[in-house]
Amino acid sequence: MVTQRPAYSAAFAPDVLPSLNAIPQLEDLTAEWAWGDSSGKGIRVAVLDSGIDATHSAIAGKVAGYVAINENEDGSLAYETEPHGDVYGHGTACAGILRSFAPDSELYSIRVLGPNLTGKGNVFAAGLRWAIENGMQVCNLSLGTTNREYFAILHQLADLAYFHNIVLVTAANNMPITSFPSLYASVISVASTDERDPFVYYYNPRPPVEFGARGIDVRVAWRDGGFITVTGNSFAAPHITGLVTRILAKHPGLAAFHVKAILRALAANVKHPA
Repeated sequence: MVTQRPAYSAAFAPDVLPSLNAIPQLEDLTAEWAWGDSSGKGIRVAVLDSGIDATHSAIAGKVAGYVAINENEDGSLAYETEPHGDVYGHGTACAGILRSFAPDSELYSIRVLGPNLTGKGNVFAAGLRWAIENGMQVCNLSLGTTNREYFAILHQLADLAYFHNIVLVTAANNMPITSFPSLYASVISVASTDERDPFVYYYNPRPPVEFGARGIDVRVAWRDGGFITVTGNSFAAPHITGLVTRILAKHPGLAAFHVKAILRALAANVKHPA
């Protein structure tokens, strides 16, 4: 059976993706220099999702902090900072991929999605604001909204994160529709490729979706300690998040725009002079 590609991943098909020339000196970088033997140590990474199951073997108890955000009947928001689990499995899958790249990073679970993997835009925005105000350095956003009511507030928060050098890695929607915040210029947007090597990714010179990473038929951690094989842009994003985490750990002090430039330089379709 042929797996249907999620939306936006067609740009990374081998017969469509162009080969690009590296910019001399500016992009004379190597993977060894960029992330080498980095384990992500000391980098605070937030996963805004359905929660993280810290008892899963792929996570091995390494969750540094939690916040679950829920809307009360009166419209106010409740923030619970006690340890929580994963109400769906999606957040654990993303965290497991991320941790496979950066095992010594400090994972934070920001639960903004419910048991049906649905949530409210104001809760999502509150989770992103919490991440910014509480010193996260990278956020994995394998979620988004198509509701234009939240375009402005999410745009404002994405820019705020950028100005605080917090890198937001976002998954594009699996359908060819406009969703936020994945299509903002200040984030690192990711769609799926069927590449098998988790360290191989591609740059799309015709955004809005800029990077393509492994996200088709990926085996991931799931709820109840299990593993399943999944396809979706959601699972491509944490591959890039993991690399970003390693880069930041190896090169403290980088700005968000530095990180995006490094990723572009090391994309598999950027040709470097021999």
